[in-house]
Amino acid sequence: MHRKLMLGTAMLALVSALGLSAAKADDRPAALIISQSGLGDQSYNDLAYEGFKRGLEATKLEGRPIESKEVVAQAVDILRRASDANFGLVVDLEYAHGDALTEVAKDYPDTKYVILNQVREGANVASVLFQEQEGSYLAGTLAALVTTDTSIKGINAEPVIGVIGGTKSAGIDKFIAGYMEGAKAANPDVKVLVAYSNNFADPAIGLQMTKAMFEQGADIVYQIAGGTGMGVIQAAKEAGHYAIGVDTDQDGLAPGSVLTSMIKRTDVAVEAMLKDYAADTFPAGKTAAFGLKEGGVGLSEMEHTKELIPAAILEKVEAAKQDILSGKVQVWNVVTQGYPDWLK
Repeated sequence: MHRKLMLGTAMLALVSALGLSAAKADDRPAALIISQSGLGDQSYNDLAYEGFKRGLEATKLEGRPIESKEVVAQAVDILRRASDANFGLVVDLEYAHGDALTEVAKDYPDTKYVILNQVREGANVASVLFQEQEGSYLAGTLAALVTTDTSIKGINAEPVIGVIGGTKSAGIDKFIAGYMEGAKAANPDVKVLVAYSNNFADPAIGLQMTKAMFEQGADIVYQIAGGTGMGVIQAAKEAGHYAIGVDTDQDGLAPGSVLTSMIKRTDVAVEAMLKDYAADTFPAGKTAAFGLKEGGVGLSEMEHTKELIPAAILEKVEAAKQDILSGKVQVWNVVTQGYPDWLK
């Protein structure tokens, strides 16, 4: 029921395979379009897929993930093929599909679409936003406080931290801006090295870029690069420094070398969309937001590193969290507010 579906004959044969000609509008199967880092990224896609599977099990719907090596270049084709295969719900994880999804959705009014990480218009489109900037603010706060505390193993005295994004885009820079804002709030003198891998599936690139940042004095690097980020974690392990994971709890990938992870609960959002679809309460034309308050983002439990961090630092991170929850601090949102001068 949950095997990966690749574009091609398997897609074209799906209608007859599932007997969709006799399916009712409210119980047609669901598709999950996997983003460019692919399944197995131990991050964004994998967590979303877990929520997708839970949603299918809870609703008893049929469903398939859809992957393509050309997921960005073939955006319109992928979406049209999924729609032609008579999926009733198409959940799209690929940020670059925004324009294509808006275009395709108009031609398939009986199909429901979900786009993550952006807002798109459409009577049959639901948008899902995460307040990644809020969780990233906390990651930056922690990193800036830790980076000069030489009592912590693997930390040097230089106030330098890093962040590596997969591409320069509003979706990625939303994380980076929050990280930088939190870091500067905790220590105005901290230097944040920023780089982009332009790739979400090459750990070797992440490894090389992280080593370069370590050579520039950084001892903590936040990865926002999907599978490429596995190289960031590997570099931290090899160098005796720290990585910050993203999307899922990646602390256990290299115990003691991942300071924390900024968890983005794509699984919760995707599962919720499937349940709404099955219950005929799909939020068409609306936007659902998942932030700190909703439990949609936040830092990991730091199972392997918490005991290394002085209590005073952890208390300051918690205070920053409470400031966001109370509204005292409103973290800059690149997607809705545009780029701040310090990130252009």
